[in-house]
Amino acid sequence: MRVDVVTLFPELFATFRTTSLVGRAVTEGILELHCENLRDYGTGKHRSVDDTPYGGGSGMVLRVDVMAACLDALDAKDERPAHRILLTPQGAPLHQRTAERLSALPRLVLISGRYEGFDERVRGLVHEEISLGDFVMTGGEVCAMAIVEATVRLLPGVLGNEASSREESHAEDGLLEYPQYTRPAEFRGEKVPDMLSSGNHAKIAAWRKEQALARTRVRRPDLVARAKPDDGLKRSS
Repeated sequence: MRVDVVTLFPELFATFRTTSLVGRAVTEGILELHCENLRDYGTGKHRSVDDTPYGGGSGMVLRVDVMAACLDALDAKDERPAHRILLTPQGAPLHQRTAERLSALPRLVLISGRYEGFDERVRGLVHEEISLGDFVMTGGEVCAMAIVEATVRLLPGVLGNEASSREESHAEDGLLEYPQYTRPAEFRGEKVPDMLSSGNHAKIAAWRKEQALARTRVRRPDLVARAKPDDGLKRSS
């Protein structure tokens, strides 16, 4: 998979692309992660990428012609079709299902904004818009990193244990992950549940499913409300 991040601050990704699972994916050739500096496509001798908004108002707005020039240049760098994503608070919330869908694509272009936002016509240059949630940040770079993290870890060969990505919170069955324990067996009076030391794998699996269901109902009742009738959440309600 190739991911291009359009940003005014490519230096933010210098450590990100060499660290942890992302760094491993890059080193092993599973992921190509590139940053494209929007400033390189700016206008005039100062490489301006924004201008004052029509109709007045505070702040500056990123220009559509500058963005289009950048995206056209990216298209020429790789023959694989690029799925363009605008990172904006107005986008659809990022979910695990979104990451699963994106992980099946050969190439992503993640567009990070700054200042007061984009010229509205930029929306006509992308395929979808994604948000991290109902809050506002200075720019879209953190959102881009979140999408890369959530998506790349689903690619074959990135995780040492392929089952890990299926057992974590929000994975295949939409549940939060069950409680996990390791040594010591007792800490400050709190013991590891006896079931986990029983050696009965079928009963352990059933216990974990029960714990995941209970935790989801208590901590994320909205997931229960959104579940389809054939989902584990509704079947076990």
